Amino acid sequence: MARIDPLPVDDLPESAKPVLEFARASMGFTPNDVLTLARWPELLDAMMPVVGVLFSPGAVSMELKRMVALITSTASGCQYCVAHNAFGLTTEDIAAEKREAIWDYATNPLFSAQERAALDFARAVGQSPNALTDAEYTELERHFDERQIMELAGVTCLFGFLNRWNSTFQTPLEAGPLQTTQAMFGSSGWEPGEHA
Repeated sequence: MARIDPLPVDDLPESAKPVLEFARASMGFTPNDVLTLARWPELLDAMMPVVGVLFSPGAVSMELKRMVALITSTASGCQYCVAHNAFGLTTEDIAAEKREAIWDYATNPLFSAQERAALDFARAVGQSPNALTDAEYTELERHFDERQIMELAGVTCLFGFLNRWNSTFQTPLEAGPLQTTQAMFGSSGWEPGEHA
């Protein structure tokens, strides 16, 4: 049960309506975390430019950003964000077998050495305290330049906030991401936890 209920869409302040439309357009559903953040419109307004920059075309592919966000959220333990990012993987041009093999990225031949380095980075940075080793960072530098590393770090740090926010308030999971993630990862033991 949510500790803070998402704001009903009809009660959104005018300033939050464009943010909600942006979220709907980019995600394909109405995200409850945006509706919870809308209870503090100034915070929502501050978050959206960061989200917009990190999830716009950049130095790192959107496919990799989605995978990094998923692994970061998995390391953090936020099932709400795991489901959102699993759902996001379905919106990218990622083969179903690769999506379903993400938990085995370290050994699965569907993942490149570059992807493995980025996902190892996400797994380490998503933990608390940060578990990134010098060896993992050196491996990351073999595959990415400074700008790309900053972009990967930006995605992991954004989800550091979102993972804690949604876990703290037990944000209820929407039907689309819940069903998609159950179908994709349910056989591996994934459960929505307090977000159901």
